Order: sequence, then structure tokens, then C-alpha cells
Amino acid sequence: MTIERLNAPGMQTPLFNWLEKRGAGVLLHPSCLPGHQGIGTFDVQVDRFLDFLQAAGMGLWQICPLGPTGYGDSPYQCFSVFAGNPYLIDLGELTSRGLFKATELSPITQLAPGRVDYGALYRIKWALLKSAFERYAKAGTPSLDGESFSEFKKKQADWLDAYALFRALKEYHGGKAWTDWPAESRNFTKALHSSLSEKLASECEAHRFNQYVFFAQWRRVRKAAAQRNIAIIGDLPIFVAADSADVWSHPELFELDKTTGRPVAVAGVPPDYFSADGQLWGNPLYAWKRHAADGYAWWLSRLRAAFEMYDIVRIDHFRGFDSYWRIPFPAVNARIGRWTSGPGIDLFRAIQQAQPKARIIAEDLGLLTPSVVKLREETGLPGMAVLQFAFGGDESNLYLPRNLIKNQVVYPGTHDNDTSLGWYAAADEKARDHVRRTLRVSGAEIGWDLIRASYGAVSDLAVIPIQDILSLGSDARLNTPGKPEGNWQWRLSEAQMNSLSGGTASYLRELGKFNGRC
Repeated sequence: MTIERLNAPGMQTPLFNWLEKRGAGVLLHPSCLPGHQGIGTFDVQVDRFLDFLQAAGMGLWQICPLGPTGYGDSPYQCFSVFAGNPYLIDLGELTSRGLFKATELSPITQLAPGRVDYGALYRIKWALLKSAFERYAKAGTPSLDGESFSEFKKKQADWLDAYALFRALKEYHGGKAWTDWPAESRNFTKALHSSLSEKLASECEAHRFNQYVFFAQWRRVRKAAAQRNIAIIGDLPIFVAADSADVWSHPELFELDKTTGRPVAVAGVPPDYFSADGQLWGNPLYAWKRHAADGYAWWLSRLRAAFEMYDIVRIDHFRGFDSYWRIPFPAVNARIGRWTSGPGIDLFRAIQQAQPKARIIAEDLGLLTPSVVKLREETGLPGMAVLQFAFGGDESNLYLPRNLIKNQVVYPGTHDNDTSLGWYAAADEKARDHVRRTLRVSGAEIGWDLIRASYGAVSDLAVIPIQDILSLGSDARLNTPGKPEGNWQWRLSEAQMNSLSGGTASYLRELGKFNGRC
């Protein structure tokens, strides 16, 4: 994978210049934590993981988006970019507050611990959360984390009311996408003032309560991380799901058919070396002129909410701000489309004015044009490098360790890659030989070879998937792009979590000290 690097003498001072020291961290989505609630939650396992990061001399924890997931269970296709995922709520805390008896949690604690069964979670956890809300409403349980329910609702009303009504209507209409609802429900303003909205008032309040609990627990996670000097890197997908409260409540911000609400064009990427049909993501495209007209108010609100949740924000598919692949809808694949100009530097100027100290990472992976590189350099945002993409080609590949740059985050692989062991096993001999010669290793412990290469790189930040630290194979892969089912299910076991303490943490700390990362 060869990327042309821009040489632009006399370029103006970048908008952002926040990455000033070296550091290291781990990529682990909270759903992957071990435990006994069918999915990783914000329980004691978070503290155990943070203790490991601290012992390992790491100051970063990178996660995937925390939004409420829908069909396909992907955190990159959420029902809202502002809301949190109720699946991650720790029901144990609600038990300690008297909202459950321990025995009532047995249906969920009996779920198999090795992988996430989203079907079982859907059947069990929503019913438990509804019971918790009803008991909370009846008993008037004290505030969570120092903020009352009414205070939370008032503070988050800009997005919370639309989200709660969206979820209640979606349930009422049998889970259908909002574009398939009756006409009165498809229009947010009409739905808000309809008799159906009154009828669903209790259901809406339950969804507000779920968000109240989620954010109270997440604030506790943030505090626990801050106490250990660990910064959390959140993830912001550039696009939003078509079936979301965001699109339903703000259709004017997207390229939609005014009658049906369906997209007139959708997002994706064209055919390339990896995919003959390209990738058809299906997300609606932004009406960028409309966003520019009000100074990108929606985007500024989105970033403001993100920085209330995270210390650092990674924006996915950065190249889409320069130009994006516009695919006419409907479509069966991404072959037919055209590159269309995005908002470019104007959006980032608006972000810089609103959030001058924003710490943003640009996910700039893939085939980048000179204009994309120019945009990244004008913003000053650190980009990304993935070592798995470095080998098997020629020496001009910018992901090779010797070609990396300082203002960058280096990874052995990301959540979209196979584990390093799985990748190496599936690679052709040319690529494996290239790895061995470049890193001067035998390849017998390729996961740790790529970890050491990441730590030793000039790139200021190094982020390691937990699977590579544990030397796990392809069965621990979290996501395979283009595969519609079976993703986002992998979880750590108790034994694997236990194995991180002691020697592993000590070795990583020594590695960090040797390479100036702790």
C-alpha cells in the first residue's frame, strides 16, 4: 500500500498541534471485557483492566463507538451518535441500589461467557432494564453519580427527547426502519405532537432512564481512568446510520428523498485491490451545504458531546471530509459512483474555533490522494499507520517502520484487522519473509514482534490490540469488514484477564521505558 506524502513548503501553521509526547495504550472495546452479564459492562472488570494499563505503564485506552447498536450489532451503525449502549450497563450496580434481587439476574448471568450472544441479550436485558426503570420511578431512588434524573434530562434534552421517542416508536412499529413507519410517525415534528407520543410517554421515559444510567456509569469509568492518568480514546464514525434518531429528527441535514425519507445516495468506497465490488456501507450522505450554512452546528454539537465522553477522539474515514464516494441509491454494490467534494478545511476551522484544544486523531488509512494528505497536514491532526499493511510490497510503503512519522498513531492492527498471529498465518510467503527481514525476527512470536516494532517506532503514540498482547489467533478477531454476521462477539476470558497481571504488565512497562513511552 503506497501513499504519496505531500511536500508543501511554506504551508500555514496547522489548526491543531496537540500530540507532543510519546505514549502507549491498548485497543479493547468494553463489550469484550469478561464477566457474568453476557457482555462486557461497566463493572469491576473495567477497574481490573485499568489497573493492568497502569501497571504496564500505559496511558491510553482506545475503544470503539459506545452508541446503541442495532442490526448487525456494529458500534459503527448506531441508533444515535449521542446516546450510549444500554447493553453496557452494569446491572450489578442496580442490584446494589435495590432495583433488583440478585436471583432476578440469573437469566443473564447464566449466558455463556466466551462470546456475546446479542439475540439472548435482546430478549433478556431490555426486560430487566424496563423493570429497573419501573421500580426506580416508583421508589424514587436517589441520584446516580451526583446528578438527578431530572437534571440529566434537562441537560441532554437536545438529543435525548428525539432519541427516546424514536426508540419507543420503533418498538411500537415492530422494529421496522423509520422509513417504513406510517406517514405521521415518519415526520419527527408531527410524531412529537401526536396522540401516539402521549400514549408512549412511559416507554420514552424508560429510554431516557437507560441513558441516565449509562452516562452515570460511564462517568465513573472516566473518573477511574483519570485517577490512573489514563486517557480514553473514543471513536467517531464519519457517517451515521440511516435508521437512526439523528436522520429521523434532522432529515434536512442529509441527502434524502423528501417524500419517503430514504437516501438518494449512500456512502461506501469504490472497487480496489481488496474488493472487486467495493464496499456499500449504505449510510446516508450529508447535505454539506446545509451544514455549512449554519456554521456546522450539528457537527459542533456532536464533537462537544464526544469530548464530554472521551479525552481524545478518533474520527473514522477522515478522507471523506476531503472527498467521498457517492453511490446512487438503490444499489447492489459500490461499483457505480463518483467522488464528491466534502467540506474540507472549513469544517475543521469551525471545530478549532469551538474546541481549540480538541485532541483528534484522523483515521487516514487506505489509498490517499495528495488532497487528502494536504487536508490532514493543514489540520495538523495525527494520522494512523497499521503495520499489517506494511509488508509484501516495496520499500516506499509508508507503513513500514522506517517510513513512519512522528505525528502519528501506530498499530499492529485495528478492530477491522485479523489478529497479528492470524494475519501472519494467512499471509503469503513474500509478506512473511518481508516481515522477518525487516524486523530481523524469526516470526515465531509475530504478535510480540509487531508490538516491539510499534513501541520502537518514531510515531508518538502506539496502540496495541489486546488480542496481540495475549498472542491470540484468528478465533479472537473482533470484526471482518463486509461480513454481515458473526462480528463484535469476541470476549476476554477470566483466565486471559488474570494472565495480564504480573510478567506481561512488567514487560510492557520495561518496553515502554526503553522506548520513551512511559
